[in-house]
Amino acid sequence: MPQPNVSQTTVAVPGRPSRVAMAIVSAAAVFTVVALTGAVALWVHYGTAVFFEIIKSGIAACI
Repeated sequence: MPQPNVSQTTVAVPGRPSRVAMAIVSAAAVFTVVALTGAVALWVHYGTAVFFEIIKSGIAACI
């Protein structure tokens, strides 16, 4: 009697992330912090009026 053809499957076991993945996540986190810090610094320096004028002109350019 022939045996059924059973293929072996591999299951990914969660473990420690690779160094490349950690470097990408770290770089993204650093970029986000720098971008938010820069945005807050510009907001403090130029005030809300300039910020809202830029938003308003950006919306007007899309219409």
